[in-house]
Amino acid sequence: MRVRVMSRIRMAALIAGCVAGLAGCAGSVAPEVKRLPERVELSGTFYRGQDYQSGPQVLASMLSQQGVVITPGLLEKPLHVPGAEAQLQQNMQNLAREYGMVVYPLDSNLPALLTQVAAGYPVMVRFTEGSAFWAEPRYAILAGYNRQKQTVLLRAGMNRRELMSFGSFESAFKDAGGWAVLIQKPNQIPANVDQQRWLKAASDLAQAGQEQAAARAKKALGAQ
Repeated sequence: MRVRVMSRIRMAALIAGCVAGLAGCAGSVAPEVKRLPERVELSGTFYRGQDYQSGPQVLASMLSQQGVVITPGLLEKPLHVPGAEAQLQQNMQNLAREYGMVVYPLDSNLPALLTQVAAGYPVMVRFTEGSAFWAEPRYAILAGYNRQKQTVLLRAGMNRRELMSFGSFESAFKDAGGWAVLIQKPNQIPANVDQQRWLKAASDLAQAGQEQAAARAKKALGAQ
């Protein structure tokens, strides 16, 4: 009888520990994320490619989703790859502006990224992929999340549906510098837009020779 009682106590303690663990996991989600829809998965064009092609691949996918007729191969020469990987991030932003797109930088935290995804906007991100012994930064499209399972959905490399836990993604994202942008048409105002940041992005667009697109971006902000 004593053995049975002790066994039941251990079982109850184990169950309580599991429940507490689950509650702790649920509590780790930021309040801003809890207010978002439970699950989102955006559709849209995605070009698969090898790891070294991630920049042109992701940029072409983002531009295609905005109606630009493009392929990754057509971007390699203007992006100067292979050979100019150190300048790839800046070159991609410059090239997106040449296509008349607003490049809007996001804050380096998960709630800021998921807020845009919930609003229907895919996010271009850079994250570190690999192991403790070998890792390199890659580009990907953040195209969805599952709040209950605490996972994000990336379109990266050859994988259209790469799932990562919130924690793993945040770590890989911050390891690669915490860089994330929207590539928007001038009339697509981001969720919770920072007006000064949008106006700066419109100014950058004008400096790229896209004055009319920049004017539309400023007009769209004023029409909110």
